[in-house]
Amino acid sequence: MPQLRTERERKEEGVAALTAFIPAQHHSILHIEDSFRTDSTQRKVKCGFVHIQGRVENHSAMMISAFTTLNASNLCNISEQVDNKTLQTPLAVLYSIIFILGLTGNLVALWVFFFVHSKKNSLWIFLMNLALADLLLVVCLPFRIQYHLHENEWVLGDTMCKLVGYLFYMNMYVSITLLGLISVDRYMKIYGSARTRRKLSSPKWSIAACAIIWVVALTLMIPFLRKSNDKCPNTKRCFHYRTIPQEDLWKAHINIFVLVVFWLVFISLVLSYGKIALKLLRRSQRRPDLPTAPHYNRVARKSFFVLFLFVFCFVPYHAFRIFYIKTQISKETSGTRDLADKFNEISLVFSALNSCLDPVMFFMLSSSVRKEVRRFMSSVFCTRETSGTIGTIDANSSTELDSRTDKRESNTFSNVDEKKDVLSSAS
Repeated sequence: MPQLRTERERKEEGVAALTAFIPAQHHSILHIEDSFRTDSTQRKVKCGFVHIQGRVENHSAMMISAFTTLNASNLCNISEQVDNKTLQTPLAVLYSIIFILGLTGNLVALWVFFFVHSKKNSLWIFLMNLALADLLLVVCLPFRIQYHLHENEWVLGDTMCKLVGYLFYMNMYVSITLLGLISVDRYMKIYGSARTRRKLSSPKWSIAACAIIWVVALTLMIPFLRKSNDKCPNTKRCFHYRTIPQEDLWKAHINIFVLVVFWLVFISLVLSYGKIALKLLRRSQRRPDLPTAPHYNRVARKSFFVLFLFVFCFVPYHAFRIFYIKTQISKETSGTRDLADKFNEISLVFSALNSCLDPVMFFMLSSSVRKEVRRFMSSVFCTRETSGTIGTIDANSSTELDSRTDKRESNTFSNVDEKKDVLSSAS
């Protein structure tokens, strides 16, 4: 049997024995008291017995209170038995690297989207919101770094702990959902009808979708912040393994819900980017003499790379999530909880890593980001920016040339402008 259960049984037996001891002692006191017949002796002895009885009852009340406190503390701080102090330094170092890279990359991306990028299409809306979500996630990392550097002791209070923890996960799942919408948007622009492509070219639907995502995410934060943790007063733990009691099973249900959302997004990414990449590869292989054939190959490779980033960052964490939730709601050994906690912390680093890898995706998907990064690098290294970079073909010129040389490809789209928009968003 688990060690925790054995300790709990011992405490319950102690309380039961003490409870049985008190009435027995009280009965003995009354029995001895009745054996004295003289008034004077009875008064003296009675005073002594009352004094002894009061001390026994006070002592027993203190012991019962102590047992009750220990039992409640045992139920509330079951996470204290999970020791992840061996990961303190590695987690602090890794989160520090992610913070520096993610902060720099996402600030540059937001600057480009707000002040440089001129075309406000649906892809621009999604990428801008994705950069914002990644930036908010990165802002939460210094709190985790400080926590791990101070030997896993939280000093900012329970409300701040819940706020930082929720914002971290909220922005992670906002990013995941936006990545799924980007894949659907790109898929429909290639496989959708002309009418669908015209609708998707307007940023209205992407603005509405992003607004709904943010409203739902912020609304779900309210019950987490309002739920007090009265059973665990003065705790100094945060971002750690917790069991979920019966009255808080709604937390497990929310975790399962977001887990389902993740796998739905994952399926949409696999289907969308997989079909896009295969279609472009077939086109380039069918007509390798076309000037746009290398461009199709690059777009196909980019699609596979985006899918690889998603799998690398998020799949390990969510593949293990069911087992982690199971250990929270069922009785498990301390070794099982320790394993669940350590794997959860390690896989969560991979999920946070996505916040500094998304700017790489911005560079690949947005020509404006590429142009500004090249301009910045050329100004830093005092080199002149050249337009003929090896392996780079401007999307507009390539699509114009493609529309003149390959009429068969242009039939897939309603006009040349729509084709330019699709390939520009895919490049």
